[in-house]
Amino acid sequence: MDLSALREAGLTEGETKVYCALLELGVSTTGPIVEKSGVARCIIYQILDKLAKKGLVTYIIKEKTKQYQAASPKNLLDYLARRKEEFEESNRKIEDMIPKLLAMQHAARPSEARIYMGFRGMISAHENIYQKLAKGEEYFFLGIPAEQEKQYHAYWKSDHAKRVKAGISCRLLFNANTSLSVLKNRNAYPNCDARLMPTDIDAPAWFMGYKDVAVIGLQSQNPITIEITNQEIASWFKAYFEEFWRRSQKP
Repeated sequence: MDLSALREAGLTEGETKVYCALLELGVSTTGPIVEKSGVARCIIYQILDKLAKKGLVTYIIKEKTKQYQAASPKNLLDYLARRKEEFEESNRKIEDMIPKLLAMQHAARPSEARIYMGFRGMISAHENIYQKLAKGEEYFFLGIPAEQEKQYHAYWKSDHAKRVKAGISCRLLFNANTSLSVLKNRNAYPNCDARLMPTDIDAPAWFMGYKDVAVIGLQSQNPITIEITNQEIASWFKAYFEEFWRRSQKP
């Protein structure tokens, strides 16, 4: 008989052998169980105790000697049901712990820099916002290039839909010569305020920030995106952005 299902259900190899031995033996002391199952005598009591806790073995004391008996195989279903409940409870506890664990991870790495290459790399850097921003929080962009390839526009449109669903807001400052139709499109999405830079500086880099993260994007045929996790640097980025934002006007 293939007993792998018992091991998949959570029984160890030793527990499987002892349980099956008891099914054949009926009521038995440890000697015949050891002989039938082939497990070491030194661990037989440990295995029997674990099986008893799982509801798969019972015992009686007769003439000061414990005699063991396998519980009905139907008890395996009860055991699986309890394991499922325990797993679901553990899953809920882990879900509740994740925000605290993430906070611990970020606290342990207060300063970090990562470099992302290419268009896909830029997307990866940007989508980190969904790991760190909660509903009601925001990110900002400064100096978004006026001219972008079609794949960029297509991505940003789909990402704004994702952003709206997540309840995250954003403020965007585009280079001064950006087409007003682009701003009109971005402002059509809820919780997005897109404006033109109050200066005609046309730099090849854009800046993004949120919480303790500052991002620098260098647009070229093979774009480079640099992500810095550092509260002090992120605060500097935010201060520069706020000054430009204060001087900007709605289109």
